[in-house]
Amino acid sequence: MRPLKLGIFLPVFEGSDEAFFGMFPRTLRWPELLRFVQTTETIGFDSVWIPDHLLFRFEGEQGPSHGLWEAWSILSALAAATERVELGTLVLCTAFRNPALLAKMADTVDEVSGGRLVLGLGAGYQEPEFRAFGYPFDRLVTRFEEALTIVTTLLREGSIDFEGQDYSARDCELRPRAARAGGPPVLVGGRTGPRMLRLAAERADLWNSWLVFDRSHPDKVPPVREQLDAACIAAGRDPASLERTVTVMVVPPGQEPVGMSPEVQPVVGSAEEVAETLRGFAREGIAQLQLVLNPYTEAAVESMAPVLALLDRN
Repeated sequence: MRPLKLGIFLPVFEGSDEAFFGMFPRTLRWPELLRFVQTTETIGFDSVWIPDHLLFRFEGEQGPSHGLWEAWSILSALAAATERVELGTLVLCTAFRNPALLAKMADTVDEVSGGRLVLGLGAGYQEPEFRAFGYPFDRLVTRFEEALTIVTTLLREGSIDFEGQDYSARDCELRPRAARAGGPPVLVGGRTGPRMLRLAAERADLWNSWLVFDRSHPDKVPPVREQLDAACIAAGRDPASLERTVTVMVVPPGQEPVGMSPEVQPVVGSAEEVAETLRGFAREGIAQLQLVLNPYTEAAVESMAPVLALLDRN
């Protein structure tokens, strides 16, 4: 039995030799992206995960732009085009969509997918994309708290009557409802500040830590785990009831990675070595990993098949 779930972070970014260390040298069109996901499903991965950004400008408002496909559009298409894998957002920015409508969209995609959605939510952080698309960038966590309240209440209870500082949902109902009782599980990810940790402890089913551009190894888990445990205890919640996920970079066995900065320390090695490192995350209490592959090719996905086989033997 596999000791933890494994998912793939989808390459929906615009092709560029400059952004993200050149990991996405060209833009995958829909037929290619669909084939990438179908290969992921066939190989035996448990899930696929899509980011939610509108635009990247790494050098501020006037820097060069790098884009990616819109998350909900791709997610909706994948809900109908796949059969088994879970479909997750990592993470959806609540500032980009009205939260009551977002709950309605999530419930509908969960219905289309047959109950395979994992709704990852975050506050956002990339100021240039907020400015470019006309969204306010102030009080991000305060806005997120109101949005999270509306989304989780609607999905779990089906109705809400809420008036906040930034959002309202008066006498609001979700009708009809998806078949899965209580709606999709909600993941909170992003900042590890005390307010975000509190909100995760109060309202989330899962938490995500992003280690991709750091050290993608199990020894990075304990400090975050301790913070989450403390937040759960403060909220009167059993820490074991908040599922932990981590996003890491992996160089599949036999593959050559695309350029990386010195601080990036991916999981590397033979199939046996990669499998053992991933087992180490399970031993640290991580329930699932989202893998950022380097390089991002179908061949790299296929190169992970021996790793999955080893993990299935536990």
